[in-house]
Amino acid sequence: MHFPVSSSLIEFLILAILEKEDSYGYEISQTIKLVASIKESTLYPILKKLGQAGYLTNYSQQYQGRKRKYYALTTDGKEHLVYLKAQWQGYKDTLDGIIEGSLRHDKD
Repeated sequence: MHFPVSSSLIEFLILAILEKEDSYGYEISQTIKLVASIKESTLYPILKKLGQAGYLTNYSQQYQGRKRKYYALTTDGKEHLVYLKAQWQGYKDTLDGIIEGSLRHDKD
């Protein structure tokens, strides 16, 4: 199932993907496509933005005779990911409360 996602959520997904290991653009996009429709033309500007923010770094590495550009989290990127995960948990808790009926906005 694919849901529309914001660029902020895509940024969060990218950082989460890179938390485990360095990766390259196509592989990152294929992982994101498990939950959201995304084009590579959308992905690369977001990767660049995360790099400019200091959250990612990149390097080239040979793979089957071709150079492939890999992305890696920086220390700032890891710290930002911790913050985003805390925000996400609060969001999920609120959604779960609404869906399960335990959280409601009382009318005045």
